Amino acid sequence: MSQSSTAPLQTPPSMKNKVIAAILAVAVGHVGVLWAIGQMKAFELPVIKKEPLKVKFVKLKQDEPPPPPPPAEPIKPQVQPKPVEKKVEPIPVVKPKIIQQKKPVVDDQKARKLEEQKRVDDQKRLDDQKRLEDQKRLDDQKRVEDQKRVDEQKRQDQQKRDQEERDRQRNADQNRTRNVSSGDVSWVRSPKISEVALLRNMKPEDGAKTINLKINADANGTVTNVTVLQSSGNSALDSYVVKQTYAGKFKPYKENGVNVPFAIKQDFTLSVSKGR
Repeated sequence: MSQSSTAPLQTPPSMKNKVIAAILAVAVGHVGVLWAIGQMKAFELPVIKKEPLKVKFVKLKQDEPPPPPPPAEPIKPQVQPKPVEKKVEPIPVVKPKIIQQKKPVVDDQKARKLEEQKRVDDQKRLDDQKRLEDQKRLDDQKRVEDQKRVDEQKRQDQQKRDQEERDRQRNADQNRTRNVSSGDVSWVRSPKISEVALLRNMKPEDGAKTINLKINADANGTVTNVTVLQSSGNSALDSYVVKQTYAGKFKPYKENGVNVPFAIKQDFTLSVSKGR
């Protein structure tokens, strides 16, 4: 294939000169118009003189009021036509055909056997139900009796514990030693103080010797303990008097009609005669 080159188009010189001349002519024309407008005189408007406006008030006659409109006729209510009720015809119900089934023919002997078996089964169910009810009643009764025995045993145990506590308190109260005065009790068997024994433990020139003892006795009055509260100053004499006091016995001391243990404080004043 052959390649062809296109050269740019060139405006002819004569055409270019014509365009330049036309532009210059238009410019010169515009300048001339502007100069002519500048030379024109300003246009003056003529002054118009007017006389003042004269106003004359005229009293207008009052228009007569228009006659009242005729009374409007009452509007009659439009009566709506009653709707025509459409009768609805009930749909016919088609009753289903009942087909009677033929009862099977059962032999009379077989029917009697079935009826007898049914009676036996019903009686067995009744017997079983009654046996269950009787057993339940016996179980309930046994449960009640067992509970009664348990409650009774608890009550007896509580009574026994209460009685033991009362006995313990009573014994503790009875065994509590009462502090009594020497005038509240009396000796059944007073301590035997032998003058011969006194001569072995003291002399006539020693004068009277006093020993103060605390004597404890049980509910029967038997002396259980002897304590020296104040010594006579002669230990041998104190020991002899304590020993003889253990051999003595009191009458029982009663409180509210009951024998109770007690304790008393008692003084023994001892002396021996001269010349023996």
